[in-house]
Amino acid sequence: MSVSIDITGLPPERIRVVPSPLAELGMALHALSEPAHHPGLQGWTTSVSTRLDACLADRLCEADFLWRTTFSDVFTPSAGMPGRRTPPGATLAEELDLLDKLSDEQFVDAALEFTCQSTYAGRTVNRLDDPRARERALDLAATRGVQQVRFTKRLLDDPPAIRAWLRELLQECEEAFFADVWARVQHQLAADARHKTELMRRKGLREALASVSASVTLDEAGRTVTVDKLTEGHTATGDGALTLVPTSLGWPHLWVLHREGWQPSIMYPVSSPGLAAPPSVEELTLRMSALAHPVRMRLCRHLARGAYTTSELSDAHGMSAPEISRHLSVLKKAGLITTRRHGRYVQHQLDLSVVSRLGGDFIEGVLR
Repeated sequence: MSVSIDITGLPPERIRVVPSPLAELGMALHALSEPAHHPGLQGWTTSVSTRLDACLADRLCEADFLWRTTFSDVFTPSAGMPGRRTPPGATLAEELDLLDKLSDEQFVDAALEFTCQSTYAGRTVNRLDDPRARERALDLAATRGVQQVRFTKRLLDDPPAIRAWLRELLQECEEAFFADVWARVQHQLAADARHKTELMRRKGLREALASVSASVTLDEAGRTVTVDKLTEGHTATGDGALTLVPTSLGWPHLWVLHREGWQPSIMYPVSSPGLAAPPSVEELTLRMSALAHPVRMRLCRHLARGAYTTSELSDAHGMSAPEISRHLSVLKKAGLITTRRHGRYVQHQLDLSVVSRLGGDFIEGVLR
């Protein structure tokens, strides 16, 4: 399984490596909301969380679906600009200006990508105009709770108001903690971007991609970039561009933007921590046996990012609810997932504290 990007005919000058302050802010918010994904940032997440203003913390919870279980494309608005060649802005303010330039349909479509649905790359309906698409969005929001439903209704009813609300929220995050983060990491990211650009100039795109990650490869013909992930997708640069975005907060995530009509982008971590200690032989045997099935591996990819109901997983995988339940039972028996009741919904989630004992390779694979 992989995500492929067709770059046939793409001139070298339209392949660029550019840091993005807005994307880095999105990764910071993700790390704060899911610290188990980023054990190497535990000190930083604890420090920020403990001194965060209570009012700001509450507002972040209201919209955390934008960065908790997925990495919303609202954090890469340059990719949605006409012509698909616009680079990320040099400052957060510049990128927030680009966010304002997205159409209401683009903004809503990107903001509502908060569940594990399989229609990311080829959506053909406008949820602002199609009553059935709107109803479906609200149904999916209901699995995330009452607060999620309220926010989704507000978003569908008045996208400009929510866009202004989000911009103000992100500006408050900059004042509260992100300005310090960006001042600390921007030089590292700029240096990495220069290194990758020079490597591409001297040794070609294949060498540059290999330095990004061993999971990113270029085929022999030099026409297709493939990112090894536990998901499937395809896009093409066409007459647009390909952007590589370094992040200092992103490990183990290797994120690929392949939304239809948007500029393809790859966000990659510039560093990673050491591997976790291995589990006992007994635990390893039980857990690896549970994972020795492609469906359960794909389920783990979703469950590593958040809690989902059997119905959501059934819809995303095109399988019946009883089939999904049987696979979940195997994972639960092996102690790999936890289950909790949220109102009338029962949600399942991968226990990262347990899974981490299988080693860094597995963690990186399911979170990539």
